[in-house]
Amino acid sequence: MTTLQRKDVNPIAHLTPEDIEAIGRELDAIRDEVLEKRGEKDAAHIRRMINVQRRLELGSRAVLLFSFFPPAWLLGTAGLSISKILENMEIGHNILHGQYDFMRDPKIHSTTWEWDSASPAEQWKHSHNELHHKYTNVVGRDNDLGYGIMRVDEQQKWVPAHLGQPLYNFINAIFFEYGIAAYDLELGRNLKTKKRRANPAFRAALRQVGRKIRRQVAKDYVVHPLLSVPVGLAFGNPLGALFGTMSANAVASVVRNLWSHSVIMCGHFPSGVETFERTSITGETRGEWYLRQMLGSANISGSKLMHIMTGNLSHQIEHHLFPDLPASRYAEIAPKIKALFEKYELNYVTGPLVVQVASAWAKVFRLALPNREKPKEIDHSIPPRHPAAEPATV
Repeated sequence: MTTLQRKDVNPIAHLTPEDIEAIGRELDAIRDEVLEKRGEKDAAHIRRMINVQRRLELGSRAVLLFSFFPPAWLLGTAGLSISKILENMEIGHNILHGQYDFMRDPKIHSTTWEWDSASPAEQWKHSHNELHHKYTNVVGRDNDLGYGIMRVDEQQKWVPAHLGQPLYNFINAIFFEYGIAAYDLELGRNLKTKKRRANPAFRAALRQVGRKIRRQVAKDYVVHPLLSVPVGLAFGNPLGALFGTMSANAVASVVRNLWSHSVIMCGHFPSGVETFERTSITGETRGEWYLRQMLGSANISGSKLMHIMTGNLSHQIEHHLFPDLPASRYAEIAPKIKALFEKYELNYVTGPLVVQVASAWAKVFRLALPNREKPKEIDHSIPPRHPAAEPATV
């Protein structure tokens, strides 16, 4: 996964600066076309998804009142798992991106929505919307790429601790929502020194995460299990009801975490996805920013249900080009984006979920080992820089 600026073969050598800016203009035109059509159809979609998710959660929790019966436990756990995935992926992630702010609905707005995740929405929006989407796949700037715990490129210095990164990544997958919360807090960096640990802003953010986690734990592992006890008493099995509901909530959360982690890994880590040097974004133009999103993202092919269950992050390329457009529009514009890739002879990385997950994990294992060869020198001409300008954002 050598950075683009160190590759033997430059995959964009055929593009002129004029080509890159033309790509930007064509993508702006696609964006404007969606903005003109955005409206009631998109509002109806998110309201429908919220209603489906809430009914599914309510129904699953009702079934789990009888969790001491194995069939009820299986049915309730499956329903709750799907509900949690929908809440995080198709609803929370997309609302917090501001995709539905145009509705002017105070209940469905990026400034008021809070999701079922250990990360408070306010902190997640900063680390994800403001940092990850600005510095997509820039090694050393985009911690979303490896969440600060993994070696994600050959140029990064290898140390023996990297041998354990497949295990670190698996643990991170199981507890993914807590890994994201730690990432939002920059926990490793802020716990290093006494001065950073004592920083009032860090301590306030830490307390905010603590409150959020306590509320979640109380809901999933105290309140709902206790609500099952009277039903269990009626059938002579109160402890079975208590621990059955508790275990169902734990399994549903782990399923949600594993699914979310897999989808995110597929978006930025499979074979064919590019990473970039920190110095490469100095003076980045709008066209160059668009080009980096195109090269630094990958899609997952699949059915409409797959796209909904991934929050349309199965269209990660389209999402990174237009993060604030309604995600349900990505499938509609994907053929146009793919045609643009073909027009400019760029690699549109996509594949089935199993293939993309396997590719991402293969890279995790490979980068856990030291390099076979010395990293190559940086080619600062990829792409042309304009030092006087500021990095573009969308």
